[in-house]
Amino acid sequence: MNSEPLPAAKNVRFVELSAKALRALADGDLAGGSAEAGVALDEHFVGDRARWIFGHRADQLAADPSAAPWTTRAAVSVPDGTVVGDAGFHGPPDEAGLVEIGYTVVPRFRRRGYARAMVAALLARAAAEPGVRTVRATIGSDNTASLATIAGFGFTRVGERSDGHDGIAIVFEIPADATRV
Repeated sequence: MNSEPLPAAKNVRFVELSAKALRALADGDLAGGSAEAGVALDEHFVGDRARWIFGHRADQLAADPSAAPWTTRAAVSVPDGTVVGDAGFHGPPDEAGLVEIGYTVVPRFRRRGYARAMVAALLARAAAEPGVRTVRATIGSDNTASLATIAGFGFTRVGERSDGHDGIAIVFEIPADATRV
């Protein structure tokens, strides 16, 4: 019989990454992005993929500043205050009330429960918004860690897509008012 205690559930809070912080990160300015966000960001935030994503989100906010409450945020571990990744929605709810989540854990903090904490916080936020009816997650078919992360939340596979660049992605959805968080 294994008598090891179960690891404690992780908690995260989100810190806004303003358009200015996102643009700094997209430009590879880690110090400027950290200063603008008010938290010490990891090198992960200026890696190639992060720079592309943050540039896209900065452009999104330049075109529609009202999307700010829905975009990428730094995920900060509670209570220690360490930035462990980023998470958010791809944008505000569409006309059908659908939002899509996205999250990334800084590599050195992976496999510690932070992705699960981020997804739980995003689902709670979506459930609290009256205009949100459905939450979507699109995950690469080879991303076993993210597939395992969402498995416990009650998402249903609704399809797949190929973008020609990242391969096949599986599309999952869950009603926003689902209580399996």
